[in-house]
Amino acid sequence: MRKYFEFDQLGTSYRKEIIGGLTTFLSMAYILIVNPLTLSLASIKDFPDALRIDSGAVFVATALAAAIGSLMMGIIAKFPIALAPGMGLNAFFAFTVVLTYKVPWQTALSGVLVAGVIFVLLSLSGFREKIINAIPTQLKHAVGAGIGLFIAFIGLQSAQIIVKNDATLVSLGDLTKGSTLLAVFGIFITVILLTRGLNAAVFIGMVITAIVGMIFGVIDLPHKVVGAVPSLSPTFGVAFEGFSHPHTIFSLQMVVVILTFLFVAFFDTAGTLVAVAHQAGIMKGEVLPRAGRGLFADSMSIVVGAILGTSPTTSYVESTAGVAAGARTGFASIVVAILFVLSLFFFPLLSVITAPVTAPALIVVGVLMVASLKNIEWDRFEIAVPAFFTIIAMPLTYSISTGIATGFVFYPITMIIKGRAKEVHPLMYFLFVIFLCYFIFLV
Repeated sequence: MRKYFEFDQLGTSYRKEIIGGLTTFLSMAYILIVNPLTLSLASIKDFPDALRIDSGAVFVATALAAAIGSLMMGIIAKFPIALAPGMGLNAFFAFTVVLTYKVPWQTALSGVLVAGVIFVLLSLSGFREKIINAIPTQLKHAVGAGIGLFIAFIGLQSAQIIVKNDATLVSLGDLTKGSTLLAVFGIFITVILLTRGLNAAVFIGMVITAIVGMIFGVIDLPHKVVGAVPSLSPTFGVAFEGFSHPHTIFSLQMVVVILTFLFVAFFDTAGTLVAVAHQAGIMKGEVLPRAGRGLFADSMSIVVGAILGTSPTTSYVESTAGVAAGARTGFASIVVAILFVLSLFFFPLLSVITAPVTAPALIVVGVLMVASLKNIEWDRFEIAVPAFFTIIAMPLTYSISTGIATGFVFYPITMIIKGRAKEVHPLMYFLFVIFLCYFIFLV
């Protein structure tokens, strides 16, 4: 084991890898709670229960997808990077595809499966790296920041810190309301923990908020802590059912959905791989060793996750917390995988994780994602315009795909007018046409 993971060459040990893996798991364990609530649209009270995906099955699918994905990343690529369903992607799945587009969650899972298969093929062919390189770095950062704002907006809404207003569209909610006040408390606690540099700040903040909520009667006490693992049958294999109706899977609307899944997952993984590799000292110059294996493990985990019943998985930037704690090899990812499997037996605790508890996590993760704004060249107007519209359109239209489409339409236009048409990759012109059709025929 030590030889396979090159412990001696990388200056690590079992103790460092286990501590690193535990740190990564604690930093991203919130996804076990947030993902089922997000995909089941728990914050949307008037959504028909018959159209909701089963939250218990999603909990199991989330844990298993994270475990299998992290295991593959650890064994195949040997990177200290954990995988799980992505925050931005689950929001797109639930709030855009299911809630806004009125696409049944079963069909949406089929779209995830198609995206995953395409990912695998692109990864095996090496074309995935070429596609990533074709998208301007500025727009990659803009997409990340836009998703961050969108996630934060969802969190503020679910906590009723921000509420609808007929005159101004949105306004400040009633901060004296018990559940809203609890969410505000959770934000402050999480911010304090993160400011102090605590690696598992988001997860610990949720635990503290839930405990305080139970103490003051805002949240009901759970009946038990450990219980039977929920059934996976409501979601397992459902992704294949959509192919019995090809016209729904390969409609223009679903093509846009699949492209969005592909695009967002593209840059989540690419950015995380490079960021974690730099921090762990794995990079050789500007080249990432075993990058193809990492991308393959990531794409296979999307296929597995779709079959199990969850939104696309992605490499988690929280893995940097584990690296900071000493992780250097894929053994840490194996530790994360084991911990995700063990977490299956704690489903009863999900009842105490209500909107006021998850909202601070969404808001703070949004803050962290918006940090990519610093990498955008705002002094270049031809760059600032598409970047700005990409970012602002996501929360204002409540749609990640609309934000991406807006930016990708503006980018070739501003670059051509500026006289920089030759700097635009041909693929960007193709995407310009695709997203222009999106606005003409779907919006």
